[in-house]
Amino acid sequence: MDILLAEFAPDTVLPWQVIVARLCLAILFGGVLGFERELTDRPAGLRTHMLVCLASAIFAIVAVEIVSMPEFSDEQVRADPIRLVEAITSGVAFLAAGFIIFKRGHVRGVTTGAGMWLAASIGLAAGLGLWLIAGLGCLLGAIVLAVLRRLEMKLDLKEPDE
Repeated sequence: MDILLAEFAPDTVLPWQVIVARLCLAILFGGVLGFERELTDRPAGLRTHMLVCLASAIFAIVAVEIVSMPEFSDEQVRADPIRLVEAITSGVAFLAAGFIIFKRGHVRGVTTGAGMWLAASIGLAAGLGLWLIAGLGCLLGAIVLAVLRRLEMKLDLKEPDE
């Protein structure tokens, strides 16, 4: 019974409070980006961006924890944090590409795909505890999505439904 209890005891390098904060803030940051997409009735909205951001944060936290696990302390096991970034980037790029469609001579969904990619990078930063990067990325992404969309409409650069 002790072995079973020990298996589920929080045995992480990061304190559980830090893990909770990182995951919650990743959800919040993803929600900011997804909210704008939701307002403009885009296919990947609030929940999608929140989930992409959360998943990226979880991957980042798991990577931080893996490098400190005794099972991986052998000299033959090498941790390369860049692989984490590459895996998230390629995985989310594949998912985001599914939102890009070509219909009647027009390409649609590129901004939605880019927003999901941004959510993944913000989640990765939040998961690694890089709060300044995550917060600034969220703020700047929200500005680009919301403010520049209004500017495009005013300057008549885009049709209202795109």
